[in-house]
Amino acid sequence: MAEYNEINDPLEPANRAVFEINLYLDRLILRPVAWTYREVVPDPTREVVTNFLNNLRSPYTFANDMLQGEVDRAGVTVARFLINTTIGIGGLADVAGNIFGLDYHAEDVGQTFAVWGAESGPYLMIPVIGPSNPRDAIGLGIEYFVEPVNWFLHEKNAGEWALVRTGANAIDQRHQVLDTLDALERTSLDYYAQIRSISRQRRLDEIRNKASGGTTAPQPLGDAGGETDKQAAAESGR
Repeated sequence: MAEYNEINDPLEPANRAVFEINLYLDRLILRPVAWTYREVVPDPTREVVTNFLNNLRSPYTFANDMLQGEVDRAGVTVARFLINTTIGIGGLADVAGNIFGLDYHAEDVGQTFAVWGAESGPYLMIPVIGPSNPRDAIGLGIEYFVEPVNWFLHEKNAGEWALVRTGANAIDQRHQVLDTLDALERTSLDYYAQIRSISRQRRLDEIRNKASGGTTAPQPLGDAGGETDKQAAAESGR
């Protein structure tokens, strides 16, 4: 029972079924597209795309920085946005990070809810989207409609560009973990369980502001429920 509570995956049979569907779709569509993108598009061009997408996210990150009471990080977000939008030519170059040492970080509604004390709830494998939980799933739904750039596009009746942006983000993020996930799948006795563990560890680090860019190696994770999230928020000084 203790192990069951720690795993916090009461819907595991259904989650595993969704995971297999997601894995099939990834192998069929997303991974080949991401692999082709990495092989065909030169490194400098891919870096420009990543910079541009990160810069577009700045207003949303700023809003969540403020909602979490992270005034210093909000200042960094504003400075990065102003520098990269101007000197960095619309965010194509990460001048703020490369020259001024203002590193990129991302925040979202799910992290804000965690800082406010909302429990994550049970583990969920969402179709197409992947590993999540009820708290973050709600946050993701809110994000699509209230995120400033998406909101502007919808207001201008250009919602299709929000979908294009979502697709570009998916390809950009997927190509960065091609080798990592390939190696993990080859060496895992239970790929589903490994993804579950790593995704939770990564999310906990994001809440703790240890891996806001999503690249820092995850730290050991105990309980995957709300108490751990609250502890993470406390450890980050909020």
